[in-house]
Amino acid sequence: MSKKNENCCNIEAVISIDDRGQMVLPKDLREKAGIKSGDKIAIASFYKGDEICCLTMFKADQISDLVGDMLGPVFSGNQNKKD
Repeated sequence: MSKKNENCCNIEAVISIDDRGQMVLPKDLREKAGIKSGDKIAIASFYKGDEICCLTMFKADQISDLVGDMLGPVFSGNQNKKD
């Protein structure tokens, strides 16, 4: 098995939504993602015009790390600027 590019997006599963609006993440995907019973999942939406075109799930306890990783370089760059 070849090593996956860590910056690559992969389709991990195709799932169905039942009549009650519920879905099941496959066990192998939950295990790979370290998702356990009781974990909280945050869902971020991306828009194309007025419609949602993409939903992304994050483990809620890792959101602060994700935000820090994204915004850290921005704030670091601003701190080094001189007016």
